[in-house]
Amino acid sequence: MNRELLSDMFFAAPELWYAVLLVFALLAWLAVSNYVRLLKLKRKNYFVRRDRERYAETLYASKDGYFAFIYPDDRVNDASFAVSERCSRRLAVLLGLPAGTDTPFDGVLKGFYKEDADKILKYTALLREDGVSFEDRFELKNGKKMILNGVRISGSDGAVYSDIIWFRDISYVAAQIDGLQKEKQLSDRRADDLKELVDNLPCPVWMRTPQLSLKIVNKKYLEFCGGKYSNVSEGGDFEIAGAETRELAQSAQDSNKMRKKYVHLNQNGEHRCFEVTETPFHVEQSLDKIATVGMMTDVSSLDNLRRNLKQNQNMHLEILASLGTAIAVFDSSCKLIFCNRAFVRLWELDENWLEEHSAYGAFLDYLREKRLLPEVPDYPHYRNEEHKMFTAVMEPKEDLLHLPDGRSLRRIRAPHLKGGLIFAFEDITDRLTARREYNALFSVQQEILNNIEEAVLIFGPDGRLQFYNQAYVNMWDADEVMLQKEPSFTEILETQKVFFNRVSNWEELKKDILNHIFSSTTRAFSLNRSDDLRIECFSSLLSNESIMVLMHKTASV
Repeated sequence: MNRELLSDMFFAAPELWYAVLLVFALLAWLAVSNYVRLLKLKRKNYFVRRDRERYAETLYASKDGYFAFIYPDDRVNDASFAVSERCSRRLAVLLGLPAGTDTPFDGVLKGFYKEDADKILKYTALLREDGVSFEDRFELKNGKKMILNGVRISGSDGAVYSDIIWFRDISYVAAQIDGLQKEKQLSDRRADDLKELVDNLPCPVWMRTPQLSLKIVNKKYLEFCGGKYSNVSEGGDFEIAGAETRELAQSAQDSNKMRKKYVHLNQNGEHRCFEVTETPFHVEQSLDKIATVGMMTDVSSLDNLRRNLKQNQNMHLEILASLGTAIAVFDSSCKLIFCNRAFVRLWELDENWLEEHSAYGAFLDYLREKRLLPEVPDYPHYRNEEHKMFTAVMEPKEDLLHLPDGRSLRRIRAPHLKGGLIFAFEDITDRLTARREYNALFSVQQEILNNIEEAVLIFGPDGRLQFYNQAYVNMWDADEVMLQKEPSFTEILETQKVFFNRVSNWEELKKDILNHIFSSTTRAFSLNRSDDLRIECFSSLLSNESIMVLMHKTASV
């Protein structure tokens, strides 16, 4: 029945049912549409929350801390939403805030000194009221160094979102900067000291570039220029000694060795001699870049001494050339640089040979061939030892050379002023022969004296004992070691005192004996010894003013 009733109602008013179905369909579409839009809003809200969390975590992960003043949206009239403060986790860690991220701005300022806190408050007021950004450096009470940077964050429509103060810990960087500043100050002081040192040198000093143009000069260099320039840039490439110095620098750079040269300049109307040196060095430790440092020293006094020395040497050589003693000079490289005519005659040298063979070794070889060297069992060793003397002789040394031809030469070797040795050879064969003959004659005389019975003493003009015989030694039991030291007569009398122990006044007796010996009238006197021997003494003045005393025993007292 219901089904029939509904059927009758549908057919009675079909338009009404069509309208009802349309309303239900529309409501269903609206429900589905709203549901889909709700899902989209939820999805968008999810991504917004996710991005906000990511941005927040990104800010938290920053090495700088921040404190933000977040303002409400002007388009939302919500009186309950006021300005909020937000402290980042990094800032709480940097400042060691006990309350962490819940710390208000006043709590943040407690970590600063009062003057700095007041200054930060002024900066913050200007930022929040007028949007004036700031950046300044502060120091915390715990010693940390901070840079605070205040900025305003606004939207594209001009709406103010927040004011943020960034806190950056620069303690490590500040320490490095302070260290670098101290090093810079120290380097500046050293550079100033070095400049003062170079500027106060008594001679011009300069530095060149690898292109050999002047780079740095000292005050003396500028003064030498006549005061025309105050620095090297004004003088350009003004060379202090002309083109010679640049050529010298080029030579030093090419050889990578120090080069020096003597130049003669006219300074203030006076002729002066200067020694210019150029010393190369590698720029920036590069083997390809070689610059030089130069110096010019006044050596006028040394130059005058050198000229005088040269003149004296020439005069000295002229004197040596005229001497009869054979003289030769060999330099430090063992080359003959001078010899006189006596040297040539002594060794029978040829002028051509001297020009071709000037080495000391060749000279020794020549003498060996001519049998003019002492006979030695090992000639190479002898030759080597002779060469060693060029570095071993520090003072004059003398030796004798006995040649195979019977001659004896006295050789003197002495160091030369310019290095090497100067040799002097003197033929002393006749002198040695005379000495041998004299010694033989002396031996004969001594033998004669020793074979006479009388005791004999001969005193020289200086009063020292020159001769005695064995008879005297036996008569007075004398000490021959003491007699060989050439004692005086007084010293000899002291040794005879033991033979006069009965004499009450020995000094008086000794005086009488001396008077008799050296008297021009007394010729003979006698001495009575304590051992009951009488000694007859005779004194005689010889032709060379020597005094001879004869003594002999006569009889017992």
